Amino acid sequence: MSEWKEYKFSDFVNINPPVKLMKGAQYSFVEMKDLTDGRKHCYPNTERELSGGARFNEGDTLFARITPCLENGKISQAKGLKSGVGFGSTEFFVFRDKEGVSDNDFVYYLSRWDEIRAFAEMNFDGTSGRQRVPKDAFNNLFLNLPPLPEQKSIASILSSLDDKIDLLHRQNKTLEALAETLFRQWFVRRPELVEGEEAEEGWEEKGLDDIAEFINGLACQKYPPVAGLESLPVIKIKELRQGVSDATDMARADVPEKYIINDGDILFSWSGSLEVVIWSHGKGVLNQHLFKVSSEQYPEWFFYFWIKHHLPEFRNIAQDKATTMGHIQRHHLSDALVVIPSPDKMKDFNWTFGDNKRQ
Repeated sequence: MSEWKEYKFSDFVNINPPVKLMKGAQYSFVEMKDLTDGRKHCYPNTERELSGGARFNEGDTLFARITPCLENGKISQAKGLKSGVGFGSTEFFVFRDKEGVSDNDFVYYLSRWDEIRAFAEMNFDGTSGRQRVPKDAFNNLFLNLPPLPEQKSIASILSSLDDKIDLLHRQNKTLEALAETLFRQWFVRRPELVEGEEAEEGWEEKGLDDIAEFINGLACQKYPPVAGLESLPVIKIKELRQGVSDATDMARADVPEKYIINDGDILFSWSGSLEVVIWSHGKGVLNQHLFKVSSEQYPEWFFYFWIKHHLPEFRNIAQDKATTMGHIQRHHLSDALVVIPSPDKMKDFNWTFGDNKRQ
C-alpha cells in the first residue's frame, strides 16, 4: 500500500466551492427533508427560482451543518439535478473533491465517517436547539488519508455495498406490500373465522384499542430547549411525512420516557393528515396530535396492519368534522373492529409475518 499522508480537512476537500447560476432562472432545489440517513444519494423533488442557499453540482456532497439534522445523518450526494446544477437549504455545507488530491466518492464516505461527524458536533456553535458548525472549524481537523488511487478503490467497494443496500430497500417495499396482501386475505376478508359455521375456536373480535396502547404526545412548548442541556427534535405531523429538517422545533430531552421516540416505533397521527408510519429518522419527542402505538400482548406487525386497514375509514371521519383540523376521537379506535386469531394460530402467523415491517 502507498504511503498515507496527513491533510488538513479543508486542504483535502473543497468546502462550498463556487457554482455559477443565473439570477431569475429555475434550478433543481434540494431540501433538508430530501436527505435520508444511510442513503448515499438524494434527489430534488422540486425546481425553484434561484434565491439564497447552498449551490452545488451533480455529485457534490451535502452535509447538514445544523442540529439535529447532522446528528440524524443528513449527509448525501446530490443526484438528478437538472442540467447538473442546483441549490438548496442554507443549512448545507457543500463538499467536493480537489483535483489530483481527492476523489469525489471518497469525499462523501469520508464525510460520513464517525470521526468527522463527531468532530463537527463537538464544534457546534450558537443558541440551544439551533446550533451550527462554523466552516472555519474544518481548518482544525487533521487526518491521515490514502493517496488518490487507493481512495478510488475504497470508494468503489463502498459504492457497490450502497448499491446492494438500495436494492434491499426496494425489495423490502415489495415484501411489505406482499405481507399486507396476505394480512388482508387472512384477517380482513375472512369474518367467517369469528362467527358462523366455519368459525375457528379461539378466534375473537375486539376494538383496535384493545390490542395496542395509543399514547398521545405532549405540548412540547412546555419543554423549551435550555443551553447546556440535551435537546431533541419535536416530532409533529410535518416530521411524520417529511422527516426531521432544519425547520424542526426542539425540546428538552428530560421529558417522561414514554414520550421519547426511537427508530422502529409506530406513530399514528390522529389529527390533520392521518398517517401511520414506522419511524426511522432518529430519536425525538412525541408531540400532541400523534400517537405512539405499542403492545405488550400482540406483535407489532399485527396492530400496524390493522391501523393501516382502518386508515381510510378514519380519514373519512376526520373529513366530516366541522373543525379547521379534522380528527378522530378515542371512541373511534374502540369502534374499529379487529379479528384476533387464537394464540396457537398467532404463533403460526408470526412465522409468516415476523418482523417484515422492520426489515
